[in-house]
Amino acid sequence: MTRGPDTPLPPPHERRRLREAGALTRARLAERVGVRPGTVRAWESGRRSPSGRNREAYAKLLAALAGPAGTAGDAEGGAGAGALESVSARQKEEGTAVVTVRLEKPARRGAVVPEASAFAQAPPPAAPRREPVPDGHEGTAGLTPAQAFDALYAFCAPALVRQAYLLTGRRDLARESVERAFQRAWDRWPEVARDPDPAGWVRAAAYEWALSPWHRWRRHDRRAEPPPPDADDRALLGALLRLPPPYRRTLLLYDGVGLGLPETAAETEASTRAAAGRLTYARESVAALLPELSDPDELHRRLAELASTGRLRAAEPPEVRGGSERRARFWTRAAVAFTVALIGTTALTLRTAPTRYEPPVPAGETVRGVPPRVAPGPLSEERRELRDRLREELPGGPERLAPQTR
Repeated sequence: MTRGPDTPLPPPHERRRLREAGALTRARLAERVGVRPGTVRAWESGRRSPSGRNREAYAKLLAALAGPAGTAGDAEGGAGAGALESVSARQKEEGTAVVTVRLEKPARRGAVVPEASAFAQAPPPAAPRREPVPDGHEGTAGLTPAQAFDALYAFCAPALVRQAYLLTGRRDLARESVERAFQRAWDRWPEVARDPDPAGWVRAAAYEWALSPWHRWRRHDRRAEPPPPDADDRALLGALLRLPPPYRRTLLLYDGVGLGLPETAAETEASTRAAAGRLTYARESVAALLPELSDPDELHRRLAELASTGRLRAAEPPEVRGGSERRARFWTRAAVAFTVALIGTTALTLRTAPTRYEPPVPAGETVRGVPPRVAPGPLSEERRELRDRLREELPGGPERLAPQTR
């Protein structure tokens, strides 16, 4: 018996791009193939390769994702439209979607129509055509670090700013959180570039900065920002901000971003049981204040609508990279200056320190028995007479006593 050749698969980075272009989470794709989400993560990172029936099912699913839109990574001009059409067709077939924004009911009067990037990350910019790389290797050979960073920033920053706004309710803090997260990513770019999920790395860093408790001590964060213009949006934002930060983050990751429960638990550094409890409590708290949001689909739609209300825009990638480099230069110079000052202080101490032992001066002791000083008082009549008599006899002197010889 001879064994046929394995079903061909696209490179790992293309597998992940096709999944994200199809608005599928790892959990949803793993459910379709019949494996665990961690196995899908290993396939997309290149650490493992599927085999047998799983390989055939995975290849068919990727071909279905890439089929209606064609080769979305190499098409010129029509890639974005084809991807959006394929996503819309799959949404109609499945009836539900997790990451993309859905409008199942007519929008309220005066409501802001959710933008496509409220939760679903924008597709990465078309990169220049590169030579194909073998299976199991990352295809970033033709990009410089700055180009790869700019592509990641354009891919994630617009959605992260809106998500950070839902976490904090502050527009300036949302922009600052995303910029700080990408500045940290640029400082540690070799580590981030090799990470299996760079977008998740940046998202976790942005969430951590946005929910930091130290912001309450900053003066400009104490001033209240203008609330959303719509009353329903204000009510939803107030319900979110009443939740404890871990519960708010869990609700946003699961019902907003669309992560699975294990991925949500891993990103929030909690067990799956604890993440499920936080999610249940957060949903019940929001539903108690807003009963119409007891449906998770309606809650997802309203979260996307609220995230798009602020019309938040992220800074340009070169500005973020420049800020990171300026901050690195500042701290480098501060460290050099502190080191120079420490060396100078040490040298001055060595120069002025005594070179031999000098015994300490003992402390003084109290001498007893010495009569206290008495100030001279007024003279009596007898003393005045004695004084006058001595003054008269002193010039001539008393009679001289001569010794007598015997």
